[in-house]
Amino acid sequence: MKKRTVVLLLSLGAVLAGCGKQEPAPQAAAPAPAPVAITKIVVGLDDNFPPMGFRDEKNELIGFDIDMAREASKRLGVEVEFKPIDWSAKEAELSGKRVDVLWNGLTITEERKKNIDFTAPYMENHQIIVVAASSPIKTKADLAGKVVGAQEGSSAVDAVKKDAPVFGTFKEFKTFGDNVTALMDLSTGRLEAVVVDEVVGRYYVAKKPADYIVLDEHFGTEDYGVGVRKGDADLLGKLDKALTDMKQDGTAAKIATQWFGKNIIK
Repeated sequence: MKKRTVVLLLSLGAVLAGCGKQEPAPQAAAPAPAPVAITKIVVGLDDNFPPMGFRDEKNELIGFDIDMAREASKRLGVEVEFKPIDWSAKEAELSGKRVDVLWNGLTITEERKKNIDFTAPYMENHQIIVVAASSPIKTKADLAGKVVGAQEGSSAVDAVKKDAPVFGTFKEFKTFGDNVTALMDLSTGRLEAVVVDEVVGRYYVAKKPADYIVLDEHFGTEDYGVGVRKGDADLLGKLDKALTDMKQDGTAAKIATQWFGKNIIK
């Protein structure tokens, strides 16, 4: 046999041996776990925030946001549980998974967006200034040298402090555990003005029109949204759809009219 033929046969054998070697098939990637089905939504709220969420004479939770949350949960086909929390610790309650959403007149702010995901706004609100009916205070400028109050942890605190030229003229700025206590101090003279969410302030002023007045000026306009834990896109999407449907079919407007006498849905 010629030398060239031997070399050719050896090379062919090496190629065939290489072709016959079986490489192990790559393992398929494990499928991503399916999202856990939502069966219940735990709503964190301040239960002393009428007319958004508060207790009636039977100690049962009622309010505009209570009705909105119940309707949205019904449309999602899930149970809803309302859990009163310390509103000043609301972000910790949400991130700690002790509640699933914050639904209680929660203002959408850039600062809160760092720790909370929000639905699209469902209501527009103002931070109004409430004073005693006999008060000489008529404008924001008249607050200079006065004792002003607001609810601790509320957007009213942020709105007031944001208006630095006015805030810097206060004699004292006091915060309270809830708006009811702040308004009580206003009625007894321990405060000279209260800055409060419009929906809350007008609710109380309407109950005692002879005791309080609302100034024409306010501390800004804001939007209310439902707060969801960061990254919970599934629940956020479902709530956004439910709220959109409620607006489109008139259900949200009906709930608003029952509580405010007109449709204030955004």
